[in-house]
Amino acid sequence: MTALTHDSASGGPPRPRGGGVLGRDDLTVPAPRRPRRRTRTEVLLFVARHSIAIALSLMFLAPVVFLVLTSFMTSDQSLTSNLWPASWHPENYADVFTRTPMAKYLLNTAVYAVLATLFMLLSSVPAAYALAKLRWRGRNLTFVAIVCMMMLPPQVTTVPLYLMWANWGLTGSLWPLILPMLLGDAFSIFLLRQFLVTIPDEYLDAARVDGCGEWRALLRVVLPMARPGIAAAAMFQFFYAWNDYYGPLLYTSENESAWTLSLGLASFRSLHAVQWNLLTAATLLTMVPIMLVFFFAQKAFVQGVTLTGVKG
Repeated sequence: MTALTHDSASGGPPRPRGGGVLGRDDLTVPAPRRPRRRTRTEVLLFVARHSIAIALSLMFLAPVVFLVLTSFMTSDQSLTSNLWPASWHPENYADVFTRTPMAKYLLNTAVYAVLATLFMLLSSVPAAYALAKLRWRGRNLTFVAIVCMMMLPPQVTTVPLYLMWANWGLTGSLWPLILPMLLGDAFSIFLLRQFLVTIPDEYLDAARVDGCGEWRALLRVVLPMARPGIAAAAMFQFFYAWNDYYGPLLYTSENESAWTLSLGLASFRSLHAVQWNLLTAATLLTMVPIMLVFFFAQKAFVQGVTLTGVKG
């Protein structure tokens, strides 16, 4: 192979030492590296991990499949040991809506979950920002108090809160469950605070130098960077409100028009305990909306929960 030299004066391409024209044989191209073959141990571990993951997935998916299949059976067939419907009856879902005001329950639950989540974000995000990024006296003590509130069971405050809402004439509605979210939620504040701590202070310092106040820095700088954490907190609150049974039972048990899906499903179960096909259909109608929400927002939810545990 001919040795190459570089003409530094002219800045031209390299040429063979001693002159001449650069040919194809004068260039060498490194051979592509072959990927390393996996050892037998690595292959076995790969197969074992995926086999366990598939087995666990099937184990958690089996009850849902059972619910779906049973919801299309007849009432008599749902009492047998057959897992596959002899004939499909999608009209079971229509029967659920005709026998109970399921549409009203669905609307009440959606209003409760959406408003509670919105009010929680409006109050908890500024509170978490103040605990994470502002320096003020008593900040750490306030954070400890919020953590202690998380450990307090809700049954401790049930009687005084019920008496308070009853004196205000709000029992029999969902407002005693929605309005407190305007004052923040201890778990949401804790979760958001832990996420906001991971945001570098240099971004806020630069915004303050440019003349941004705290509210503008929160809206323009912090919120875009905190979307995963906000999404995680919002989904936690939405899931809690959608599945809440204790709160609606306490405040709306005497007013059926304000019932949520959880109360409606419990009432439906007591009235149609033997009709497992209708009961499973009603259960799926309760599960499907929240499953769709998680399906479309799972990426932001997982990212927010993961990053919350990483302190910057």
